[in-house]
Amino acid sequence: MIVLILGLLFVGWAIYNDMFVGDVVETLHTDENMVAIDQGEHTTKVQKKNIVETITDIFTVEEEVVQDYSVDSSIGNYFYEQLSNTQKIIYNGLQESKNKLITGNYKIEFGNRFYDILSKENGSKTLGDDYQTAIEAFTHDNADLFFVDITKMYLNMETKKKGFKTTYNVYIAPDEGKNYYAKGFNSENDVRIALKKIEQERNYIKSKLTGNTYKDVKKIHDYLVDNVEYDENGKSIGTYTIYGALVDKTCVCEGYTRAFKYIADSVGIKCVIMQGTATNTQGKTEKHAWNAVSVDGSWYLLDTTWDDPIIVGRGMILKSTHYKYFLKGSSTFDKDHILERQFTDGGKVFSYPNISVVDY
Repeated sequence: MIVLILGLLFVGWAIYNDMFVGDVVETLHTDENMVAIDQGEHTTKVQKKNIVETITDIFTVEEEVVQDYSVDSSIGNYFYEQLSNTQKIIYNGLQESKNKLITGNYKIEFGNRFYDILSKENGSKTLGDDYQTAIEAFTHDNADLFFVDITKMYLNMETKKKGFKTTYNVYIAPDEGKNYYAKGFNSENDVRIALKKIEQERNYIKSKLTGNTYKDVKKIHDYLVDNVEYDENGKSIGTYTIYGALVDKTCVCEGYTRAFKYIADSVGIKCVIMQGTATNTQGKTEKHAWNAVSVDGSWYLLDTTWDDPIIVGRGMILKSTHYKYFLKGSSTFDKDHILERQFTDGGKVFSYPNISVVDY
């Protein structure tokens, strides 16, 4: 059996950017003490691949029933459309099983579907790379996966031989006897309770929307800026997720970004998660996340994290500060935000929407 351990942790960073308004010092957020995948610091690097292979010779093998996952282009998620056929099959397997992932150990089965790939030289590596790309697209398209830790999801590739005949059994599952719940969630009941709270907050926000794209984008932006606090210490269990933003009301930039997309998606507003680096006025560059959103036929950028400053000292800040990064064009945003098109080192180079040069 070949077991391929792959994981993508899309992380949220923010920065310090000091600004004086009267006697008030505005400090935009920064993440100093992130937790990384076995590395001691937070990074976007994929967890190191760990492969163990076992080939079993057997005398009796029942013919496998191959479940053929159709490639459903109607999903319409931005990164899905950029995948190869094999990657879309894996993505669809995840998408179609999404509601069952709340069990924490649901097994997504592909059977002998990837025979043509695995029967070739270096086939397991090829399929592993396809899995990684599919996972990257899936997690960026699906902002609501707050309860899943994909570093605990294994791509299993079993090889069975009977005489001259070889078959493969491929499936995604957690390690034996374990689950792929994110930190803070230990059971399906935990997830269902969290889902109910998130949906209640989503429905409250939606009740305030008008159906006008610009006005609704502004309302979602303002809700997050007015109600969410930046998690300076990274202590919220959902600090990188919509749970942190909508339930705990405390998160880092990934939480802000995912929450904005989650609400926008729910009302049909086209929105994409962006990630890269950002440089503050002190010249310090760090990893960061923001959104692109389509308004009136053009794509613009917004950064709810940086529009939600932490105030040090007494006083008030100008209201305009909350819209410094709201619906901006590339000519404004590119001054301190640099987009990265690879989510992991050596990974697929994804494309992004064509951003308006000028501000909205």
